[in-house]
Amino acid sequence: MAEVGKGVNAGKLASNVQKRLTRAQEKVMQKLGKADETKDTAFEEGVANFNKQLADGTKLQKDLKAYLLAVKTMHECSKRLHDCLAEMYDPEWFGKEEVDSIAEDTDLLWQEFHQNLTDNALISMDVYLAQFPDIKTRIAKRDRKLVDFDSARHHFASIQKGKKKDEAKIAKAEEELGRAQKVFEEINYDLQEELPTLWNSRVGIYVNTFRSVAGLEEKFHRDMGKLNQNLSDVMTKLDEQRLAKKGVKTASIGKSEEAANHSPSDSGSDAPKSPQKNEAPTVTNGSSDAELPPSVLYKVKAMHDYGATDSDELDLKAGDIVLVLPFANPDEQDDGWLVGVKETHWLEHKNLLAKGVFPENFTQKL
Repeated sequence: MAEVGKGVNAGKLASNVQKRLTRAQEKVMQKLGKADETKDTAFEEGVANFNKQLADGTKLQKDLKAYLLAVKTMHECSKRLHDCLAEMYDPEWFGKEEVDSIAEDTDLLWQEFHQNLTDNALISMDVYLAQFPDIKTRIAKRDRKLVDFDSARHHFASIQKGKKKDEAKIAKAEEELGRAQKVFEEINYDLQEELPTLWNSRVGIYVNTFRSVAGLEEKFHRDMGKLNQNLSDVMTKLDEQRLAKKGVKTASIGKSEEAANHSPSDSGSDAPKSPQKNEAPTVTNGSSDAELPPSVLYKVKAMHDYGATDSDELDLKAGDIVLVLPFANPDEQDDGWLVGVKETHWLEHKNLLAKGVFPENFTQKL
């Protein structure tokens, strides 16, 4: 039995080798123009579309994976940032529990966003691309069977044209031609049906993929915006708490100084002291220096209108009062430019977040 098995395998191997040789000879003859080649322009166009579709899908899959990796990286950075805030946040500060809750909700939101992108975009693309390898293999097989069919066709034609008619050889060649034609036409027919359908399916996969990504991004940023607003509100109230404590402390110091400077000669009258005739009142421009943050260097007044030309610039109208601040990095300061916050913003919001740069020569120091 072993000998029989070896003989079958050897015979199959020899048959495969002979097929390869025959195909190689046929291709050489076709390239030399000594044998005609069966052409199918519509099928060749379908194969070109298939190759383009495969290349486009593979690129989209690669870019989706890169996008998901970036989302994961942003998630990790966001988590580290919130962990840093939690470690620095003193327990007695306003909103400690809210800050911890926001950090937890933010972490869960990033996880959900990444998982939904994987499920609704990447996995769908993986399934879509999984059908291409089998079709690619069958296209290659169809090409080989086409060469076999052309070779059998040419062999049959050469025998028929021979001077000596050998009916047995003609019958055998005709049988081989019929068999080669049948195998080729079966696989060719299936591919003729599948390739156009596959080509048209690309629109649906692109629509579903980008609609999913857009919808998930919109929901993520909407929910993240709410959490960021909550965190901003907590920070604003924390700053108000700090300013309130500072105000109480300032008032206490003022009362102590007033009591220390009160002399017996002043006790004869309870009426407040009026300013002298020639004494000018202090100009505060809407807020006293004691109410300003310690980081304010001085105040300037805009003498001319200035329209901001960049997102980091301050838009000024003549008469605006600006609180001048130090640059976070002195190396970033350009000659002739200052950075600051409008006094109206400070009075309304009690924060220095809306700062921007502006040209010094448009202002006058107060």
